Amino acid sequence: MRSFPLALIMDLDSGFFRRKSFLVLFFLSLSFGVKGQSHTHIHESFHMGSPFAITVVHEEEQKAWEAIKAAEIEIERVEALISSWKESSQTSAINRAAGKNAVKVDPELFQLISRAQKVSELSAGAFDISYASMDRIWKFDGSMKTLPTEDAISISVAKIDFQKVILDQEQQSVFLQEEGMRIGFGAIGKGYAANRAKKILREMGMTAGMVNAGGDLIAWGREEDGSLWKIAVADPTKEKKVLAWLEVDDKAVVTSGDYERYVILEGKRYAHIIDPRTGWPVQGLKSVSIICPDAEIADALATTVFVLGKEKGLELVEKLRGIECIIITDENEIVTSSKLNLSHE
Repeated sequence: MRSFPLALIMDLDSGFFRRKSFLVLFFLSLSFGVKGQSHTHIHESFHMGSPFAITVVHEEEQKAWEAIKAAEIEIERVEALISSWKESSQTSAINRAAGKNAVKVDPELFQLISRAQKVSELSAGAFDISYASMDRIWKFDGSMKTLPTEDAISISVAKIDFQKVILDQEQQSVFLQEEGMRIGFGAIGKGYAANRAKKILREMGMTAGMVNAGGDLIAWGREEDGSLWKIAVADPTKEKKVLAWLEVDDKAVVTSGDYERYVILEGKRYAHIIDPRTGWPVQGLKSVSIICPDAEIADALATTVFVLGKEKGLELVEKLRGIECIIITDENEIVTSSKLNLSHE
């Protein structure tokens, strides 16, 4: 573990910034401004309630846009598979059958749920795919004026329990044991979509690019000028301030932050990231960034480490091969995993 003060920051020209919801992660591509013919192609869209951006570097424009279109179709396919708000999805079918019967699903969805279950077990429930079962008693839209009662909080998470999500490998089926239980992919779905989009792009010959799935970002290859993709990690509460740079190649960077949605009650700040084990908003951290080769894993672990807190979160990361993290505490301390190298220039 390494730590250093938050004062280690530097200013950036505001024109280079594009702020992402719930994140302290920014992407700066200096090659977009080069003179002459650009081989960097960018497509922006909206999926899973978030903005998506696909960037590829390729000399042949037609092939680049064909690959981007194929990746966009893949993202739409993944969304149709996992979206709990689409009644036609297999995820919705699982939720409707809670407490009644198992639902046979595609192998792809079964394996995604299975991987989510493994993260749940690894984190002792700090990550829980049945989080969608929680009653929405915390409001972060300004309407909440008093704290919920202890009983209300306990009841709100009573149906969250990953151990009651029963997977049948032979039948490829999913069963939620209690009526009213729900699963959702809010903490893993965009990372999975980013992985799938990257796979399509690489299969179609895109040797360099980036997929930004609502802030769940994965990049590979090099920018147009030959440099590594550069990611800026920013102060969660001070826009236009950069803490450090990450240069990445074939890596994902995902940040979970609590600074945009919160409520102040009885003089205390409560943010929107809630511990599924207790029903209380998590205290102690401002943001967690996970860096690893897989966007799905990074997505799941960013939430997990945030819920676990600094000590237990770092302990978990240090046990995992190829996973690094940056944690910013409420006291403005920056803590990194032991093998992570940050640049401040």
